[in-house]
Order: sequence, then C-alpha cells, then structure tokens
Amino acid sequence: MASVHKGQCFCGAVVLEVAGDPAGMGYCHCESCRHWSAGPVNAFTLWEPDKVKVVKGEEHIRQYNKTENSDRKWCNLCGGHLMAGHPGLGLIDIYAAILPSIEFTPGIHVNYAESVLPMKDGLPKMKDFPSDFGGSGETVPE
Repeated sequence: MASVHKGQCFCGAVVLEVAGDPAGMGYCHCESCRHWSAGPVNAFTLWEPDKVKVVKGEEHIRQYNKTENSDRKWCNLCGGHLMAGHPGLGLIDIYAAILPSIEFTPGIHVNYAESVLPMKDGLPKMKDFPSDFGGSGETVPE
C-alpha cells in the first residue's frame, strides 16, 4: 500500500493528502519563492497532480498568479500557504513544511544563482532549472 501523508494550512481549515512518493524534493532560491514564503529559501516537494487531493476545505483555497509558471495557493482564513501548481511541468509543489510526516530528502537546489543563503550541503546547485525542466541545465559552484 502506498504511503499517504497529510498536511494542512496554518489554521487547519484546509487539509491536503498526498499518496506515494514525490517526483522530487529540493530547495528553490528564486526571488519569487523567497518573497512569497517570507524566507531566504523555499523547501519543495513535487507531486504528480493525481497524487494530490484536497480532503477538507477546498472552498477556502485561493490562488494568485504572478507569472504563468506558478499557481500559488493558500487558505483564505489564515493565509497559510499550501501549494503551487506548475502547469509547464505538470507537477504540484506541496510546501515541505506542511507535510510533517514526510522524510524530506532534498536532491537539488534550483535558481541558486539568485541565492541569498549559501548552503554547503554537497547537492547540485542549478543556475536556474535542469534542462528537462526548461532551464539552462547549468550548475554553479557551491
């Protein structure tokens, strides 16, 4: 049986469920993610859409699109961030912080050229995105 992980917004009005294993995990250092998360880096878990289910509070989810690359979603009651759809990738980013039962094992840093918090952890540091995700595929030094 596939593992199931539950997450929720800050107030608990919205509850998400993800099944199986994420397609990837890592850190994003882009200005947009930093600004949205109000932090120096954003930890992400990427999921295929059919593995993500809103089990409670769908009526409280709101969405904002600064660009066509990310459908950022949050709870309208508490403002708690939930996820970001990435239409071009066909994946959904569930913020790692709201999935307490998942073992977060990052494999990559993306948009590291924009980093304001150097992280020396031995993981690949992509200038922007891997080429199979529409980026240059270039790495930058740790």
